[in-house]
Amino acid sequence: MYLKSIEIHGFKSFANKIVFQFKGGITGIVGPNGSGKSNVGDAVRWVLGEQSAKQLRGAKMEDVIFAGTEARKPLGFAYVAITLDNSDHKLPIEYDEVTVARRVYRSGESEYLINGANCRLKDVQELFLDTGIGKEGYSIIGQGQIDKILSGKPEDRRELFDEAAGIVKYKKRQATALKNLEAERLNLSRVNDIITEIEKQMGPLERQSDVAKVYLKYKEELKQYELNQFLIETDAISGKRKEIEEKLQIAMSDFATAKEKFEKTKEEYARLEVLIEQYNSQIEEDKTLLTTSRVSKEKLEGEIKVFAEQINSIQSNSENKRQRIKAISFDISNKREEEKRFQDEKASVDEKLATLSKQQTESVDELTQIRTAMEQIQKEIEGCNSEIFDRLNENTGIKTNQQRYSTMLEQNNIKKVEINQKLLVNKSQEAEMLKQIEQFEQESNQIQATIQAKIEYGESIHDQIAHLQAKMDDLDREYQTKQHEMLVEKSKLTSLKNLSERYEGYGQSIKRVMEQKAKTPGIIGVVADIIKVDKTYETAIEIALGGSIQNIVTDNENTAKKMISFLKTNKYGRATFLPLTNITSNRSQVNEQVLKEQGILGLASELVQAEEQFKQVINHLLGRIIVAQDIDVAIAIGKKYHNTLRIVTLEGDLINPGGAMSGGAYKNSSNLLSRKRETEELEEQVKKLSVLVQELANEKETKKSEQVTLRGDLEKNKASLQELYLSQNTVKMKLSQERQKYQQGVNTYNEFNSELRQIETQMIDLKRNIDELESKIVENSQASKNCEAKIEELNQKLARERSKESNLNDLNAGLKLELSTLEQSNSYSLENLRRIRQELKRLLEEEEQLEQGI
Repeated sequence: MYLKSIEIHGFKSFANKIVFQFKGGITGIVGPNGSGKSNVGDAVRWVLGEQSAKQLRGAKMEDVIFAGTEARKPLGFAYVAITLDNSDHKLPIEYDEVTVARRVYRSGESEYLINGANCRLKDVQELFLDTGIGKEGYSIIGQGQIDKILSGKPEDRRELFDEAAGIVKYKKRQATALKNLEAERLNLSRVNDIITEIEKQMGPLERQSDVAKVYLKYKEELKQYELNQFLIETDAISGKRKEIEEKLQIAMSDFATAKEKFEKTKEEYARLEVLIEQYNSQIEEDKTLLTTSRVSKEKLEGEIKVFAEQINSIQSNSENKRQRIKAISFDISNKREEEKRFQDEKASVDEKLATLSKQQTESVDELTQIRTAMEQIQKEIEGCNSEIFDRLNENTGIKTNQQRYSTMLEQNNIKKVEINQKLLVNKSQEAEMLKQIEQFEQESNQIQATIQAKIEYGESIHDQIAHLQAKMDDLDREYQTKQHEMLVEKSKLTSLKNLSERYEGYGQSIKRVMEQKAKTPGIIGVVADIIKVDKTYETAIEIALGGSIQNIVTDNENTAKKMISFLKTNKYGRATFLPLTNITSNRSQVNEQVLKEQGILGLASELVQAEEQFKQVINHLLGRIIVAQDIDVAIAIGKKYHNTLRIVTLEGDLINPGGAMSGGAYKNSSNLLSRKRETEELEEQVKKLSVLVQELANEKETKKSEQVTLRGDLEKNKASLQELYLSQNTVKMKLSQERQKYQQGVNTYNEFNSELRQIETQMIDLKRNIDELESKIVENSQASKNCEAKIEELNQKLARERSKESNLNDLNAGLKLELSTLEQSNSYSLENLRRIRQELKRLLEEEEQLEQGI
């Protein structure tokens, strides 16, 4: 028989399925530390039935399943199978090849398989008995195993030798047989006890049988009477039932009517709710529209004021231009009249010139000589006259320009006054707007400061809420923890109380007697119920009492007798009773000197607490038992007093009179003596935890109330912030409008200033032009005077020449002079017509520009 293969999947470091094949010879697995070499040996030990996770170098059995890495997920199971060659049938199984497998899941479920069939762990262990292959066999030597074998106890090494000798199977079978024999012996003893008890109960049972027969007879009669009574009560109940059914019909009718009304009311309520919801939606829409309309209205009102101001300015400019157009129209009318006058004058002069030219033509021959003589003088006179005429024409144009410049200067003065008035009005409006802007800015700053304060207040509330939430989370965790502890303690307390109430751990007869405690007041309780022991002495006292701990204490022997009869009658077994009226104390039989010995803690009866009425019972049970510190003290004291004392140690070791000793590991599963103490301790613990849980719950509710209050403050703060934001937006909008108005006013003021500067520049130019024209008029007047003086001289000279001429010459001279005057007048008229037409053209162009401006 040898190992053929090992299949591992999900065990420890073997994430992937792997199969180790073992051929003939020696197979070695090598690798660095931590590579998983030892996991192969652990896998074999595990599949052979190892139940200790510590032996497999883990904390719990789940640790043998692959736990995963950063690159791979953990697996949900571990599986190991070993295949053995059984051709020599060393294993007690008919197969030539045996595969033993074990599988465990993370849920805790596990299974063993032999050649694919489910089996028990016991089947696997029995299969490998006496082969040396078991989990404790010598075929698997793990780390530190050699040292453990060499330094171990002889009993441990003997197991290896027994395994090698092949007698383990027989030893286990022997132990099992002995155990079964002991169990059968106990069962036989119990059967004998039952037979004895039954024999004792045969006489009473016969008497009870006679009584039972009488009882059954009476019971039949009672049954007949009860049946008659039932029929009578049935008739009465039927009458009442009919009456109740009639009332029920009336009530059902009323209920149906009320239900119908309720349904109608419910429908009406639902309809009204829908209608209210519609009205609320409409109200919200109207509120939104009203708010939008108000904002639009304020914006449009601001624009209306701006446009009104612009309209006033434009109307003022238009009015000035209309006044100027009226003046120009008036000038044009005057100029046209003047043009017509000059045209009439020119026509008259032309007619006269034609007449004089004809006369002159007729007398030209006559005047030839005179004109020849006077030609030179005449030329000089004409030159002077021409110069005078030019000077006069120039002065006329200059005066016209002077008049035009004066008119323009006057208009500019009027316009300057108007602009100055507008500037004053604009300045006053600017001051008012600056004041309004400053007021809005202050209001905006105040609102912003209030908003900032509200924001900071909201943040502080948020912080308080977060702090409260953290505290509530801590309180909740602590509450859950304490509540869990309380529930655990309550569960323990309930279990203990249930155990106490059901008298678990006590014999069946004790339970049956204690069930009669409510019916039989004389039953006080078992010994464990009437005493109270410090935890230090519990083991010692329970060993000292032994089976007496289940003895039942009664008030007197009659109660005990009654309960014994009860046990006999019902075949519930035997019980020991301790009537308070019969029990005597054993306290006086103990030597007082013993209690003074070193290491002696006292009499067992003095180390327990009980009511005064139970002192005799306690002394009776524990009055002769001494409690020692340890077994060494007990042995020494026992020898000193010739083994006449019954001594028990704190660890439960017992020395009986005569020197017999009992001891070893004390395993107490019933805890009869400590049950009452544990119950009281648990009740106190549960009470404390209940108070603490209630305090935590109250604190949680307080914190929750504070949080609700803070959330309410936060919502109020948010609503206040919304109102402040709305007010801020309104103020900002008004401030923006005022700033726009102010900027428009500044622009208008700058335009007025620019226009005023242009007017002042134009006025300076006009004044300079007027002064220049005035000096030109003076210059022309002086030149005209000089020419007139020269003409006077020439006329005098010509007069002297004319005196020399004949009368014809005088006539021709007169004609010529008149002709010259008419020509001058005609020339003057032409010049005036040209000048007037130019002025008319300029006035018409200016009028057209003004109309386009309007």
